[in-house]
Amino acid sequence: MENNNSRLVALEAICSVVLDKKSLSAFVYPEQESGFSKSLVFGTIRFYHQLNDIVTDLLNHSLKKEDLDIHCLMLLGAYQLLYSKIAPHACIFETVDIVNSLDKSWAKGLVNAILRQIDRDKNKLLNQVHYSHPTWLVKKIKQNHADNFEQILAQNNIQAPMTIRVHPSYCTATYQQTLAQIGIQTKSLAVAPQALILDAPVNVYDLIDFDIGACYVQDASAQLAAHLLAPDNQDHILDACSAPGGKTTHLCELAPKAAIIALDSSLERLERVKQNLQRFNLKTIEIIQGDAQQQDWWNGQLFDKILLDAPCSATGVIRRHPDIKLLRKPKGINALVELQADILANLWQLLKPGGVMLYATCSVLKAENEFQIANFINQHDDASEIKIDLDWGIKTSIGRQQLPTHEFDGFYYAKIFKSL
Repeated sequence: MENNNSRLVALEAICSVVLDKKSLSAFVYPEQESGFSKSLVFGTIRFYHQLNDIVTDLLNHSLKKEDLDIHCLMLLGAYQLLYSKIAPHACIFETVDIVNSLDKSWAKGLVNAILRQIDRDKNKLLNQVHYSHPTWLVKKIKQNHADNFEQILAQNNIQAPMTIRVHPSYCTATYQQTLAQIGIQTKSLAVAPQALILDAPVNVYDLIDFDIGACYVQDASAQLAAHLLAPDNQDHILDACSAPGGKTTHLCELAPKAAIIALDSSLERLERVKQNLQRFNLKTIEIIQGDAQQQDWWNGQLFDKILLDAPCSATGVIRRHPDIKLLRKPKGINALVELQADILANLWQLLKPGGVMLYATCSVLKAENEFQIANFINQHDDASEIKIDLDWGIKTSIGRQQLPTHEFDGFYYAKIFKSL
């Protein structure tokens, strides 16, 4: 019964994304819910486009709008049959049984027949090439990365590793050894000296001293931001679009006496910044709610350094947020590019001559990255690129682009100097 309760919760979450167009992060799981339902949700959404094509092809006709929850249920069943280790008979029986909870007994025969056919065709279906991305996004990624698009699409369909940033008050190598002693195996990275990639995800409270700030869960690509900005204790620094605070806390770790402002437009997201500052016992960072496109929050004091982790398509972190493939639309990319340009132009006015701005996105799309920065530099005579010399990613026309790999999320950085 517990498994079926989990499947019912999973169906609700899947419907919230597919039918209601809501973000997965907005779905609230019951407190007692295990990770089983979450694994079903993420798996079904991750392979939604492939599963949807399979189920749709097997249906004689589309279901009525009020019965699209049955369609989502068949996607859930198909995911279990094709990608989980659950016995096929259990997948089919338990999924069909969910129909009773939906008060749609008429659909039991349909769901049963579709799932049994999928089970019979399993080998053939899995051998078919299917990127499980929307067509427009496959096309755009192919255009942007002709030589690497298959790598990007494949990585987007794999569960991302859990990576942590070890606080500099702890020796990373010693912390790694201590974790190994309690059965948590990790891998270190030369390019991100505080990073440890876990062989398998764990509950954060299984990590030694997590509750008192020994480490922070953060992808290795994101951990490069603070080192690239190179904060100094004398600096006045703005972390624009700062929530949930990972890069803010990292800046403070590297320069604890720097005057840092954490800016974000969302009060709800700023609460997460506050929680992270409390866990790390950081009291020197000023939190401000404000729009990075505006200056009404600013006191007029120019910044030595600005970190702009810009709002973006998040196409470099789809493996962590598979609902992006359903919720993101082409026209939304254009709107984001305009927003990024507005924020860049506004924040540039807040930077001291001789100051440095670090522009970052978790996107793999050139319009948001190298094209965006090229346009910005062309429009600002006082802006010039500072070369990023790291054994990370690939050199682009401006900045560096990391494509998704096992160790790194897809990420882009450009470092810009403001002339005196």
